[in-house]
Amino acid sequence: MALLTSLFAGVSGLRNHQSMMDVIGNNIANVNTIGFKGSRVTFSDTFNQFVKAGTNPTETTGGTNSYQVGLGMKINSIDRNWNQGTFERTGITTDLALQGQGMFVLKSNGQKFFSRAGAFVFDANGKLVSPQNGAVVQGKVASADGVIPPGNNLEDIVIDTNLKLPAVQTQNIKWGGNLKSNSDLTRTETVTQRGNINSSALVVAPAVAPAVDTTTPTKVTVYNEYGTAYTLETSYTKTAANTYTMNWDVKDSDGTSILTTPGSIAGLVFADNGSGTYALNAASLAKFDGTANRVNVPNSNVDFIIDAETITQNSSTATLSISADNNRIPNVVSGSVTVYDSLGTSHQVTMKFTKIDDNLWTWTTSVPATSTSDGKIASATGTILFNGDGTVDSANISPNNPTFAFTPSGGSQTVNIALDLGTGFSGVTQTSASSVVSALSQDGSPSASLSNLNIDQYGNVVGIFSNGSSKSLAQIMVATFNNLNGLISAGDNMYSAYANSGEPRIGALGEETNTTVQSGALEQSNVDLSEEFTKMIVSQRGFQANARVVTTADTLLQEITNLIR
Repeated sequence: MALLTSLFAGVSGLRNHQSMMDVIGNNIANVNTIGFKGSRVTFSDTFNQFVKAGTNPTETTGGTNSYQVGLGMKINSIDRNWNQGTFERTGITTDLALQGQGMFVLKSNGQKFFSRAGAFVFDANGKLVSPQNGAVVQGKVASADGVIPPGNNLEDIVIDTNLKLPAVQTQNIKWGGNLKSNSDLTRTETVTQRGNINSSALVVAPAVAPAVDTTTPTKVTVYNEYGTAYTLETSYTKTAANTYTMNWDVKDSDGTSILTTPGSIAGLVFADNGSGTYALNAASLAKFDGTANRVNVPNSNVDFIIDAETITQNSSTATLSISADNNRIPNVVSGSVTVYDSLGTSHQVTMKFTKIDDNLWTWTTSVPATSTSDGKIASATGTILFNGDGTVDSANISPNNPTFAFTPSGGSQTVNIALDLGTGFSGVTQTSASSVVSALSQDGSPSASLSNLNIDQYGNVVGIFSNGSSKSLAQIMVATFNNLNGLISAGDNMYSAYANSGEPRIGALGEETNTTVQSGALEQSNVDLSEEFTKMIVSQRGFQANARVVTTADTLLQEITNLIR
């Protein structure tokens, strides 16, 4: 009987070491299977046969131990190793690798499966699926406004690859920057005439003066308080010996005069000042008192004076010249931004700031004539006042809550834009720093089509559109289990919940499941080849030793059989 016991013990060792080898072989076979989790085998002994029962110690004798003979061994458990596998970068957005204990939720033919393998693709209908069997990845799909619904109700992840965003009309522009506090006024303040009138080139003008009786006009660019350029033309008409009339006219960019009547100062008399130079006499100089020589056109916001006190007259060559504010560059600070109408057509909006007094600036917002339905420049103007510390005096932005409107060409709706110039040090300021103004933001956008997808660490699928906008499209959810070893393999890198796994707990990636996802990567098998080869040697030796037990027991049986010879 003892010989038969050892024989069957050896057989159990052979059978179970073969199972150990089967597990090792499966681990090695899946060494490159994405998301694969290796398994291990543990053994335990089986029942033991009592040869002799033990006895209790007494006052006169000691106790004795039991004698037992083991009846072989059995498989104690086959467990999966759920340790994290390493990541391999692939660069494919829909390749996903989980970091943590969560598992992807897949649905196939109405049944839920769970997987760590994240090699997914989009099918012809836009579903995110496993390419092996078409199982659909589960999660939550965003609303048309890009809002992910609350809760953990699962649905197929479906992305419309032909998704388009409608044009969004610009409604708000936020401006920021700085206006240099010690800048000169923008408008032209003083135009200075210098040089000499060639008296011999002119004769006294008749009632209707021919051109020869007037000096060649001198021209200079002047600016109004909004920085708009005009051309000032001055000339002198000889009315008597050493006596002239100074004439002027101000014209716009089209060459049209903005004056109701061209201006003039008559009776400018030149006299020898005692050194042989013919300069304006005292009575003539008095005419340049800032009133008679003031050019003030309220409708065009033009206001400057003409200073010609230093001109002379003699028979020398004419050298008349003219300059505005000593040729300084007008102080116009501008910034531009692209805005969009209801059809998605872009328009260039420019905002200009010009200084009209200490701490006081004008602002002008405009679009070019090519953008408007009537073919004319559309603009809006106002003023902005700054406090002594350089912050915006919000109560003195004129008009309050400034806006700008224009009707675009092409049939779009009228565009109404709120202009946010900021408050305090947020927005436009006035300090001693250099002047620079730009649009910080605008809320419009053209129509656009889906051009790319991103998946963040929390499983949010974000669509990137051709206009640079982004929008949430879906969120991938994961499942966690109380006992991962209770799952059973369903093939194709998928598992099913079973009796001892517990119910799946569906949750979002992040703190809720203590799991995150890496897009563009795949989790590799966690099989350690060096460990598996070591176990293979142990399995081989265990099998070999048990085979020796069987052959030895067989030899002993043969000897017993030979006793009857």
